[in-house]
Amino acid sequence: MNAGWPAIEFVVNGETRNVHVPPMKRLLDVLREDLHLTGSKEGCGEGECGSCSVRMNGELVNSCLVPVLQAQGACIQTVEGLACDGELHPLQQAFLHCGGAQCGICTPGMLMAAAQLLANNPRPTVAEIREGLAGNLCRCTGFKRIFDSVLSAAAQTEIPMASETHAR
Repeated sequence: MNAGWPAIEFVVNGETRNVHVPPMKRLLDVLREDLHLTGSKEGCGEGECGSCSVRMNGELVNSCLVPVLQAQGACIQTVEGLACDGELHPLQQAFLHCGGAQCGICTPGMLMAAAQLLANNPRPTVAEIREGLAGNLCRCTGFKRIFDSVLSAAAQTEIPMASETHAR
């Protein structure tokens, strides 16, 4: 149902999408309800837990706080966009291998925050991982397995060349 709403266009996981929704509808709800990308979760709905984290124009955002109108013309990556050609992203593999995923509510946000961290710092220390994931809460693990997962992924991932880092 378009109810006369103007089209809002943005790119999600490499695909141009148009939605006709109220401009103040939360990006999280548009992703889950209108685009059927249910990987991002609603934990708190207040931007405190990080479960709904996505990357928008290369920055990590809490999609529960973003009106979809702010996504007009943006490039958005959700947790579904981490995998490529049916292959899990090294972070996803590491979370499976190291037990970083527990109940699954925080995992998408943790993966997106970790992807953001590794994009900016391919070889983080545990202290840097702790800081990079500070906006994401998990109540199932003691965070150790999550940190181990990020360290494992960092060890498996090629370090981008300086020119590639600046091009992002």
